[in-house]
Amino acid sequence: MVSAPMGKDEDDEVSSVDIDDEEEEDEDEQAANDLSKADIVTKYRCAGTIANDVLQQITSKISPGAKVVELCDFGDDKVAELTGKVYNQKKEGKKVDKGVAFPTCISINNCVGHYSPLKSDGDLVINEGDTVKIDLGVHIDGYIAVVANTVVCGGEAPTGRKADVMQAAWVAAECAQRMFQEGATSTEITEMISKVAKAFECTAVEGVLSHQMKKHVIDANKVIINKASTEHQVKEAKIEANDVVGFDIVMSTGDGKPRQLDQRTTVYKRDLQEKYNLKMKASRAFCSEVSQRFPTLPFTLRAGDERAWRLGVTECVKHGLFIEYPVLYEKAGETVAQVKFTALLLPSGNVARITSAPAPDVKSEFKIEDEALLEILSRPTDSKKKKKQ
Repeated sequence: MVSAPMGKDEDDEVSSVDIDDEEEEDEDEQAANDLSKADIVTKYRCAGTIANDVLQQITSKISPGAKVVELCDFGDDKVAELTGKVYNQKKEGKKVDKGVAFPTCISINNCVGHYSPLKSDGDLVINEGDTVKIDLGVHIDGYIAVVANTVVCGGEAPTGRKADVMQAAWVAAECAQRMFQEGATSTEITEMISKVAKAFECTAVEGVLSHQMKKHVIDANKVIINKASTEHQVKEAKIEANDVVGFDIVMSTGDGKPRQLDQRTTVYKRDLQEKYNLKMKASRAFCSEVSQRFPTLPFTLRAGDERAWRLGVTECVKHGLFIEYPVLYEKAGETVAQVKFTALLLPSGNVARITSAPAPDVKSEFKIEDEALLEILSRPTDSKKKKKQ
C-alpha cells in the first residue's frame, strides 16, 4: 500500500538536521586528523620530541634509592614545563591545549604497568638491578605522542632472562615499525609478536593493546592486541594511510597473564559516553574539575587534591563515568619489559616514527633465526620517497 504524499513535519526537519550535523562532524574529524596537513604533522613531531626528551631525563635519574613517586612527579612536571614553551600563540582567540597525554608511570620488575603512586603511598624505591619500565605521553593541541622503554638500574649490561625479555620487546617493536604499512593487518602484527616472544623463550603479555590515536583520542577504534587468547580477542583491523598508532609491546619471562593485586589504581580516563547524576558533593566536584582539566585524556589522582579526589573518584567509577587503568602484575620473581612508540603512516606511504628509545645494551643468548622475521627486520626504515621512473 502506498501512502499519499505528506507535508514536511517537525520530525522530518529534526532528522534532516541531525544527519547534516553528523556529516559535518565526520568531515571535521577527518580534517582534524589529515596527515597531509603539515601543521598537524608538526604538532605530532613536537609532542614526540618532548616525549623523547622527558623519557631520556627520567632515565638519567634511575639510580639505587630513587623514589618512584618523585620520578613520576618529575616526568609530569617536565612535560608541563616543556609543552609550556611551545605554541603559546592563541589560535582563533584561544590558547592551544597541551601537556600530559598519559601520566608518567614507573613499573618495576614483575609490575606490568600503570604504577603511578600517590604521594601518600610513595615509599617504593628503585634498587640496584631492578628492571624499570618508564611510560608517558605528551600532546600538543590534542595530537598525542606516547613512549615507553625498559632499563635496568645500575651495574653491567643485563644478561640472562632480563636480557632475553628486554631484547624480545625491542625486536618486536622494530618489526612492528617495519610492518606498519598500508594493507597490513592487526592479526599479522599480533602473530609477529608471538613469534618474536617464542624466539627469546618469553611470552607476550595478554590484555595489552596498541591503539590507533586521533586528535584528543588516545584509544580510537583500531587496536592491535599484544597476544590473542580465548579471553582476549579483538576485531581485525587493516592499516590505512593517515593512521596514527601508539604501539605497545610488552613481554614477560612468566606466563604473560597479568593480575590485579591490592595496589591502588591512580590512573583514570573520563568515559564521555556514560552519564549519571552523582549524589555526593565530593564526587560532583571531582568530576567537574577533571572534566575541565582532563576532558578526554588519562590523568593521575596525584594531579589534584589527593584526599578529595580519592573520595570523589569512587562513586564516579562505580557508575561507569571513568575508565580505570589498574596496576597489574606478573607472578613474583618474573620480569616484564615494555617498549612503546608512536608512528604516523603519512599519505605518501612513508612512516614517521616520532618517539623511540635506544636499543637495549643487553647480552641475550637467543637471536632471531626465523626467515620471515629476518626479512621484516631487513626492511629499511628511512622515509625517503622513491622517485617515479
